Amino acid sequence: MAEGTGTALLVMDVQRVVVERYVKEPKLLERIATAIRSARASGVQVFYVFVGFRPGYPEIGQRSRWFGTIAKSGDFITGDVGTEIHPEVAPESGDILVKKLRVGAFAGSDLEVLLRSRGIGSLALTGIATGGVVLSTVRHAADLDFRLSVLSDACADMDPEVHKVLLEKVFPRQANVLTVDQWVAELATSNA
Repeated sequence: MAEGTGTALLVMDVQRVVVERYVKEPKLLERIATAIRSARASGVQVFYVFVGFRPGYPEIGQRSRWFGTIAKSGDFITGDVGTEIHPEVAPESGDILVKKLRVGAFAGSDLEVLLRSRGIGSLALTGIATGGVVLSTVRHAADLDFRLSVLSDACADMDPEVHKVLLEKVFPRQANVLTVDQWVAELATSNA
């Protein structure tokens, strides 16, 4: 399905509230920022995928276990400061913001339409959490036949074992697992 030749970098759920609560690794945002700068310098489109809801959470049904918890927390209301992309990796003019309504980047968003309209067939993924948005997006994007790279040191999960198992055993079945430095080197080679 994904027939394009272009590449996009997906920066997923790197929102203030997520970073403040879940990120324990101090260099994570620095590595994500490196990937973003390299993508922009190489002409790779940067997409910021974030979760956001209307006040009162009309998008969340009563059967939604995970999102029901979010609705009770009062977090992730579109426009609230906590829902904004973290300032250390903030979007710039030309970057595309994609609001989603569920865990994966494609669920409840127009991401697939945006990627196809730009002829993008390859995705590099970063995000929080490895066992949440990254896993769900890898699975969905693989089913859509996108070529995938997961930037291993630009993802984080509260559970180190989940992070490790996904990067070492699960993702390699559907994606190239690379560090940010390895991906940046690939970009430099492809643009040479």
